[in-house]
Amino acid sequence: MPDDDGSGPAAREVRVALFTSDLRVHDNPVLRAALAGAGPGSAVVPLFVLDSGVRAAGFDAPNRRAFLADCLADLDAALRERGGALVVRRGEVVREVCRVLAETGAREVHVAAGVSGYAVRREERLRAALTSARCALRVHDGVVTALPPGAVVPGGKDHFAVFTPYFRRWRAVGVREPLAAPRRIAGAGVTGVPLPGRAEVRGVSPGIPVGGESTGRRRLTAWLRDGITRYDDRHDDLAGDATSRLSPFLHFGCLSAAEVVHRATRAGGPGAEAFVRQLAWRDFHHQVLAARPRAAGHDYRPRGDRWRHDEREVAAWRAGLTGYPVVDAAMRQLAHEGWMHNRGRLLVASFLTKTLYTDWRVGARHFSDLLVDGDVANNQLNWQWVAGTGTDTRPNRVLNPLSQARRFDPDGDYVRRWVPELGGVPGAAVHQPWRLPAGERAGLGYPEPMVDLSAARGRFARAREAG
Repeated sequence: MPDDDGSGPAAREVRVALFTSDLRVHDNPVLRAALAGAGPGSAVVPLFVLDSGVRAAGFDAPNRRAFLADCLADLDAALRERGGALVVRRGEVVREVCRVLAETGAREVHVAAGVSGYAVRREERLRAALTSARCALRVHDGVVTALPPGAVVPGGKDHFAVFTPYFRRWRAVGVREPLAAPRRIAGAGVTGVPLPGRAEVRGVSPGIPVGGESTGRRRLTAWLRDGITRYDDRHDDLAGDATSRLSPFLHFGCLSAAEVVHRATRAGGPGAEAFVRQLAWRDFHHQVLAARPRAAGHDYRPRGDRWRHDEREVAAWRAGLTGYPVVDAAMRQLAHEGWMHNRGRLLVASFLTKTLYTDWRVGARHFSDLLVDGDVANNQLNWQWVAGTGTDTRPNRVLNPLSQARRFDPDGDYVRRWVPELGGVPGAAVHQPWRLPAGERAGLGYPEPMVDLSAARGRFARAREAG
């Protein structure tokens, strides 16, 4: 039956919200923009593509795949509460998006901006394909980070290379206000493949956390209530485990970095200030990578290094068998939990790149294989920061694992937690088991130190001087 103006039935408007690293309904500009202004009878397709390109690029590690399965199930449940459902497709992302367009007649696709080389190439391919299909691609900044890369830049340059001036500008500009979760989502009746399950994934570390927005929001609320006030004093305490452990949820976008900044700021106090500073570090690395995408695999500031590579040393480092207990404890925590305390990350990275003088890319690859929060910007650029090829203004500093252990694990509780061979060694003696009497030492089943720290430091200094 014709409408009153004789034009016939109104066309049904369909938009696609393509989820990537924003697996949430709260404060999601991509989802809200796809819903905004839609008329009666319009629909949104919440789409996630299990992208074959991610696996081909080497990013599809088992720990992240298992955590992702939790995230997708949780996101689907949140969408269903609002009348929609998550549509999951499997294959090459541009091809699958175009198939959804063909099935629905959608004329807009909304997606979060990314900074990795892969995300940028994905956006370029999407834009070309959607232009040919006469479909608009809407790319939204400030979804993955609190402040979008490029939002603040120094005069005459395209990014900040030093954190402190970046942080001053970051605080002065401030982050956007969070958006409320939508109350209602009208789906388009599009079908997809079954949601992946954690049980399908092999080779998962036994202690990785449960993923998903609801878990992340509960963890954030608990942290703001009980943990953040102690953060300033205790965030480096290895045994105290006083960090938020929110990084996996931020990496997958189960939590909005902008919302976390606002909620932490409202909590107030020195702990909140120190915590927000860490969130700014996350943004800092994203803006560096956005401006210098080659830094994902190449030295940001080359030092002329001629890295050593002793596969036996690297294997011992990976296995947590270096003979330096605090280093080994951190590496074993990574293997078990898919996560490592931030102070531990600094220690093991310094040991690999400066004590063993091994290429930072070897360590970054191992971390990427295991970390649930294995983010290209933060992983690669933090490794470069420690190796002295990145943005650190003291590129030749070396962290001594013994002095670091005495400072951040004074009673040895962290080491005994993760290195059971040393569980019976009392007090701080656990950090130097080779000083025990020969008979006691032989019974531990723990290796001798693989390298002399003083000799290794001299080797590194000479190599950097030559470089």
